[in-house]
Amino acid sequence: MNHNSHGKFPSPLFPIEIRNIHRAKIGGDSGATAYDSEGRFLPTKFDEMFTKHAHTYPDALTGKEVRQLLRAKRAGNFFNEWIVAFVEWIVLFCVAKDKNGLLQKDTFRAVYDGSLFQRLEKDHSSAKKKE
Repeated sequence: MNHNSHGKFPSPLFPIEIRNIHRAKIGGDSGATAYDSEGRFLPTKFDEMFTKHAHTYPDALTGKEVRQLLRAKRAGNFFNEWIVAFVEWIVLFCVAKDKNGLLQKDTFRAVYDGSLFQRLEKDHSSAKKKE
């Protein structure tokens, strides 16, 4: 089946097209990202988020530090879009934080390389087996 993934309108199947990731940036995007305007992952920008905002632990963010990162990266007067970005980050934090309430750097990196959900499934399965 041939899906038109090159158009400006999303497919009803909601595929994630990495080559089109730059189109996902909205006017009020938080800027808390490690992609450039062309959709390329920038490891230095990713590391910079932790250098600037991970004050308690060098390789993890607390809930407070996630909120501070979002406030620091808030772009323009796009309040509605900023709220969406805030909710996305809070959901990510709630889903991916560890047992100590920290968003670990390697877990956060899994968002960018696409392995987060497989990792969470594996962790969840392991936890169920221990019960």
